[in-house]
Amino acid sequence: MHIVIVTGLSGAGKSTALSALEDIEYFCVDNLPLPLFTPFVRLMAETGNATDAAISVDARQHPYLGSFREEIERLHKAGHELDVLFLEAPDEVLIRRYSETRRRHPLSGDDVGAGVQRDREILADLRHRATVVQTGSLNVHQLKSIVQESFGSRDRRMRVTLLSFGFKHGLPPEADLVFDVRFLANPYFEPELRGRGGLDPAVAEFVWRGGQARELLDHVGRLLSFSLPQFEREGKRYLTIAVGCTGGHHRSVVLVEELARELRADWEVLVRHRDLERGV
Repeated sequence: MHIVIVTGLSGAGKSTALSALEDIEYFCVDNLPLPLFTPFVRLMAETGNATDAAISVDARQHPYLGSFREEIERLHKAGHELDVLFLEAPDEVLIRRYSETRRRHPLSGDDVGAGVQRDREILADLRHRATVVQTGSLNVHQLKSIVQESFGSRDRRMRVTLLSFGFKHGLPPEADLVFDVRFLANPYFEPELRGRGGLDPAVAEFVWRGGQARELLDHVGRLLSFSLPQFEREGKRYLTIAVGCTGGHHRSVVLVEELARELRADWEVLVRHRDLERGV
């Protein structure tokens, strides 16, 4: 069987991820106690009820989590394929989400901040063994898309997300690699281009003018042609490459679009322009 263990911080999107997997026909179980993993998988395998299963695990299982490594190794030795997906978000995002939903944190009641810290402590070991996805800047639809893109195919290849952003709006916490393109000539200072985004051909033409952007992209391409297979060999299922300019409107968008065109020859690529719709 192929088994996805969905874990991470409370409020980071585990329910959304589990629902996304259920929608693509995974047999899903919410917070199955760790000692029942092996009996559950054995039952599914013997009866043939499912070839893909997803199990969520959270910090409420802390009395059992000390045996997590042994349980995973036991399932591996039985011939099953396992992925561990860890969802997290910045503290302020998790606190805001609990405030908006008016739910109590499962580890601390009304003191959400203390609960988040306790959550991080309990799950630290699981995080080290997982593919980590930062959900702080994602809505439920984007998270669902990421999960289904990552686990919806029997092709176990790593998925690559290319993300444009503006440094003035903050670094994207989900980024694995970040490239700063603020040294390129900025269309913002051209009155006829300022209000246009990087998807506009006139903006793209301006960015490519002079050859610096193309030279940069050539260097980045050579780096990625070496590093992406290494990340995949290490076991990463999902990699985010972020390209940033000042506002996230022009230069980063142009380079992400071209980089996506080049990488799609060898990788499954998802493109996001985080700050394109913000005001200039």
